[in-house]
Amino acid sequence: MMVSPVTPQSAIRNPQSNYDVIVIGAGASGMMAAGRSAEMGARVLLLEKMPRAGLKLGITGKGRCNLTNQGDIQSFMESYSPDGRFLRNCFARFFNQDLILFFEQRGVPLNVERGGRIFPKSNRALDVVSALMTYLKENRVTLVKEYPAKEILVQSGKVEGVKSPMGIFKSPTIILAAGGASYPRTGSTGDGYRLAEKAGHTIVPIRPYLIPLVIKDAWVKELQGLSLKNVSATIIVDGRKEPSEFGEMLFTHFGISGPIILTLSGRVVDFLTKGRVEISVNLKPALTREQLDERLKRELKAHHLKGLQAILKLLLPNRMIPIFLALVNIPGEKKGNQISAEERLRMKTLLTDWRMTVTGARPLEEAIITAGGVDLKEVNPKTLESKIVKGLFLCGEILDIQGKTGGYNLQAAFSTGWVAGESAARRVTGYEVRV
Repeated sequence: MMVSPVTPQSAIRNPQSNYDVIVIGAGASGMMAAGRSAEMGARVLLLEKMPRAGLKLGITGKGRCNLTNQGDIQSFMESYSPDGRFLRNCFARFFNQDLILFFEQRGVPLNVERGGRIFPKSNRALDVVSALMTYLKENRVTLVKEYPAKEILVQSGKVEGVKSPMGIFKSPTIILAAGGASYPRTGSTGDGYRLAEKAGHTIVPIRPYLIPLVIKDAWVKELQGLSLKNVSATIIVDGRKEPSEFGEMLFTHFGISGPIILTLSGRVVDFLTKGRVEISVNLKPALTREQLDERLKRELKAHHLKGLQAILKLLLPNRMIPIFLALVNIPGEKKGNQISAEERLRMKTLLTDWRMTVTGARPLEEAIITAGGVDLKEVNPKTLESKIVKGLFLCGEILDIQGKTGGYNLQAAFSTGWVAGESAARRVTGYEVRV
């Protein structure tokens, strides 16, 4: 079935118009949900409060857009908290290979990079937004911009429509895809949480996720801009070791960032409410402590007439050496053959357990994504329909599920958007996919 197009202007003039599906939020999940519903024959209205659709998507990945990852379903599910198993059905219906085909068929060829991360070959996130806009136009979705949803209207446990500044848009099916609360300049200001809560849902407290960390130690500022590769970082809470990550990290003027720090940050934010939190960095994770001790002995013996500052160039980036020497309390001019066993132990300890104290995270608005959101226990994982309100579907960042860096969060957004859109359309139309 082909649906006659309804212009945004006519939708605004006649807000009482009926729609099979109304989607709130034109981000990654919302555009995918709207396009999929319309592809199945539903009359779809997509409401976006900002002047343009896909604003946050257009800046993601520093403007490059890490769409997904080439890992298998099991590795994906292990990359989310609190429970990646919630996404099993969504991934079974629309996963990374489906997403790759979706964009390549719409003129966005993709590349695989380190860690299995998948980006557009053009390195332009705006090409991804453009492809989704094409998808909406192909399937005659009515997109109305600069019209925020004020309330989801519910009667006797069923949705009836959406209240907007211009009136009520009626529909028996609503898809809430209003995003999180980070990057507010793109429209992600937490509106979706308020709409869901007013409709009867429980909201797990929101907090920053994938966020740089603020460090107390003053020496961190001296390393601003320094990137460390192939290191491991471990969370230490009141002296107790917690999760670790291996890979790359970055020093900033306020603390630390980079892939492994961002991945750990969600846990760090939670731990900060429970005790003293430190990050322990192992600069030589490929070596056991015994192997590292032997290497130190070899370097000190081979360069026994050189000062320690020169010898450390074989082990550390130059910018770290003065700080290292200060922390181990050994003069840089002390020669290799003068280093005692106790001093060598201090060096080995710092190389494998370089600690820094975390005082907090950067503000929520700087987080890549928002943790928390609609409690997963209140959402059917097979259809993404609310268990609280009949006809209400939820997808994307508004759900209390968040993944590590590497393309996992956008894949979750697209997969949940696809399933929510498909489920909503089948509920009201019964139409099959048009070929």
